[in-house]
Amino acid sequence: MVSPQSTNREIFKPVKQMSHKLIAILFSTLPSFLTLFCQLTYADKELPLNTIKLPPGFEISIFAANVPNARSMSLSPNGTVFVGTRTAGNVYAVPDHNRDAIADDVITIARRLNMPNGVAFRNGSLYVAEVNRILRYDNIEDQLKDPPEPVMVSDSFPRDKSHGWKFIRFGPDGLLYIPVGAPCNVCERHDMRYASIMRMNPDGTGLELFARGIRNSVGFDWDPDSKELWFTDNGRDWLGDDLPSDELNHAPERGLHFGFPYCHGSNVSDPEFGKERKCDEFTAPAVELGAHVAPLGMRFYTKSMFPHEYRKQIFIAEHGSWNRSIPAGYRLVSVQLNGDRAVKHEVFAEGWLQNGKAWGRPVDILIMPDGALLVSDDHAGVIYRISYQKHF
Repeated sequence: MVSPQSTNREIFKPVKQMSHKLIAILFSTLPSFLTLFCQLTYADKELPLNTIKLPPGFEISIFAANVPNARSMSLSPNGTVFVGTRTAGNVYAVPDHNRDAIADDVITIARRLNMPNGVAFRNGSLYVAEVNRILRYDNIEDQLKDPPEPVMVSDSFPRDKSHGWKFIRFGPDGLLYIPVGAPCNVCERHDMRYASIMRMNPDGTGLELFARGIRNSVGFDWDPDSKELWFTDNGRDWLGDDLPSDELNHAPERGLHFGFPYCHGSNVSDPEFGKERKCDEFTAPAVELGAHVAPLGMRFYTKSMFPHEYRKQIFIAEHGSWNRSIPAGYRLVSVQLNGDRAVKHEVFAEGWLQNGKAWGRPVDILIMPDGALLVSDDHAGVIYRISYQKHF
């Protein structure tokens, strides 16, 4: 088996041989090149996977190296993993044709897009969410090396870049769900699209609000039994290290309001807007995850590779704090449900944060057909695979 690190060294050998003059030209002509170069050269280093702590029997490996700024993921029925980015502006296709749990290639199928964080696959087409619009790439798997021009599905979303990147997925009802973050740390907007989760038909028609009072959701999934929506939400900043808590929320029906900007977490009234509304007017979080841990992608575990106690649990990727005096997050957590009630919340995988510094930041989670978890990392620029092997 060829190690991902060896592959990285071969791929990026030409980059290392570039002249200083050529690099200077690239820096001056491509505003995002410096960020990407730093990510790529970091991915070229050997990642300290041995620092990741998992429950007994679980293992972590590299599924795909050299996926700069890897963010949200979507899986086609043919096994291609599509990956969006936020700062890189790219969309990748990551096939594993021989199903050996190691990616065969990382193909850039779109470039220079406006924060194309969200990706969703349906009926042979890849949907990509930019800040203010949804694009569709038809028949994409037959044209990975020469992608078609995208079709505009909808451009009905605000252009604000603050919390403007989107996670998208198709729900059990066949509709495409699209969050619109608040364009601020905390503010009140009369435009009802802000701080919401919206949904629409696959052709872009019928756009409507599904839920409100949601500061910034970058991950959601549906209960495999009830088909009800669960989603993560990132709380406001600048109320100190420990307030307010980030959230896992449950929206069993359309029309619920989850409190932003008036109430944060279960009972933290906003200093500016909390006088207008009381916390008990809103739907409380299902779980308070802790302040500033930055929960992003989440998935219900529906396969059988993992032990039975993990079945129908929720896995959440915590991207990690950016302004907490003692960093928090940078890990995966699991939430155990009893019916529609969360009864247990604990760490599943940690170790990306070492001595107060992060070498990796989990973003999204994907459940593979064999039952393994894929976890994207936009800081290390890789996709991990977490599997379970029972040891007798």
